Amino acid sequence: MPIVVFNQKGGVGKSTITCNLAAISASQGLRTLVIDLDPQGNSTSYLLGAFATEDQPNVAGFFEQTLSYSFRTVPPTEFIVETPYENLDLMASSPALNELVVKLESRQKIYKLREALQQLADTYDRIYIDTAPALNFYTRAALIGGTGCLIPFDCDSFSRQALYGLLESVNEIRADHNPDLKVDGIVVNQFQPRANLPQRMVAELIEEGLPVLQPYLPASVKIRESHEQSKPMIYLDPNHKITLALVALHDALRA
Repeated sequence: MPIVVFNQKGGVGKSTITCNLAAISASQGLRTLVIDLDPQGNSTSYLLGAFATEDQPNVAGFFEQTLSYSFRTVPPTEFIVETPYENLDLMASSPALNELVVKLESRQKIYKLREALQQLADTYDRIYIDTAPALNFYTRAALIGGTGCLIPFDCDSFSRQALYGLLESVNEIRADHNPDLKVDGIVVNQFQPRANLPQRMVAELIEEGLPVLQPYLPASVKIRESHEQSKPMIYLDPNHKITLALVALHDALRA
């Protein structure tokens, strides 16, 4: 069940949500993989920290091999590295993704990630895919290969304006490429329950019939500490309010 975390707006918490949900899956004994398709590599930095190296296997290497005419294809598992956390592996990002995209598009390699995900289905119980803040080649490849999509929403008017376009993009990919793709839900992030605007905005989304998930993720400076230490919340502070909200969100997705 590959889950794609997708939003074309930056700063809405895609990497934070991806890595924390994955870490919770791993902590519950599920074999878990994160695929970081964002050239900025925030999920890679979050999960590996000082263990990240320039020469480690990564997702750019996977895509680069799809451009080769060699009869010997390296399995996708060869581009995966272990993280410091039990049951949690990573297909790391690389800045080389930016250099490869033109060749991948011209050679129509958009379905190669889906083939890899199908091969990895027997190895992992959960696969989470972090994407760049753009509907680019890699994001489309992820949506074509995924079965579910999570859309982070940070209660900002610009996010709301973009939300309808995101849902249309998912519907288009479902119609043209991937009938199994569904929107698992909208994840309300950095929610401030005492502020009027977030409450009103979320209530309006629910009234429109959009799949808003609960619980909402509260705003917390503890997340910054989690980023700085490269330690997802379930390992940093398992009893913190945002950790408990993330666990409840994770378990709601599994139900």
